[in-house]
Amino acid sequence: MGKYLAIFGGLVAIVGGGVLGALVWRHEFVMLIKGCIPPFLFFGGLIALIAGVSSIKDAQRTKKLEAEAKDEKPADKA
Repeated sequence: MGKYLAIFGGLVAIVGGGVLGALVWRHEFVMLIKGCIPPFLFFGGLIALIAGVSSIKDAQRTKKLEAEAKDEKPADKA
């Protein structure tokens, strides 16, 4: 029963927030949204940059380990 109550409460909060944002505090809501866009873009880009650099480093590390593994295999057989 608690799960359904949480879903219902979430829906009420969404509708209430939408009504307050669209009808009561329209100007403030629009200003808030406009103010949130630049930080979201900045931090989203920063996260994408970090993820890309990390991916490149992982690929280089994997190639290095594969090369080391190839070099060690013939030595083990001898």
